[in-house]
Amino acid sequence: MSLSSERISSILLRLPDHGVGDRLTVADIVSALGARGYSILIVILGLPNSLPMPPPIALVSGILMVFISLQMVVGRASPWLPASVLKRDLARTDVSRAIERAMPWVSWIEKLAQPRYAVFDSAPGLRLIGLGLLILSLGLVFALPVVGQIPIGIALCLVGLGLVERDGLLVAIGFAIGLMGVAFSYGFLVAVLTGAARLI
Repeated sequence: MSLSSERISSILLRLPDHGVGDRLTVADIVSALGARGYSILIVILGLPNSLPMPPPIALVSGILMVFISLQMVVGRASPWLPASVLKRDLARTDVSRAIERAMPWVSWIEKLAQPRYAVFDSAPGLRLIGLGLLILSLGLVFALPVVGQIPIGIALCLVGLGLVERDGLLVAIGFAIGLMGVAFSYGFLVAVLTGAARLI
């Protein structure tokens, strides 16, 4: 996993300036990151979902995260995305708004984070994290708007920041929050299906 010494907060603040027009494509985002590996991309995909955002942001982010997490599971050194995915886009204003609102707590977490419990230093550890991210990614694809989406978005940000800062505790906290979000959405879906079945 290739990491840069530059803080994520600085990279995020520059992100909306990339590309042209009023839409920011996935290709623009990947180009802006350069050779920084998976970690910052995970944070960027989590950010829009950490706040109340309109569809299909959760769906697009979830699909992208499925691609990324599967590649981590198989041990790919750097992320790859197909051309059809790279063409997908988000409103530049939505990206800017998400970054602006999230920046205070991103900077705060950067100050608290420190290298500890770095279980992901090994290849098996990274693959295990990829498996956990796959669960969160699928949860995001089917997440309830806002109530299911926001906990998973926050979780992705924490996991990504934890990977960059080599902070295993931050990664663990992120997964705990994310799994609660997945469980909530799953429980709600089961309740709705059960209620529908009884009516039928």
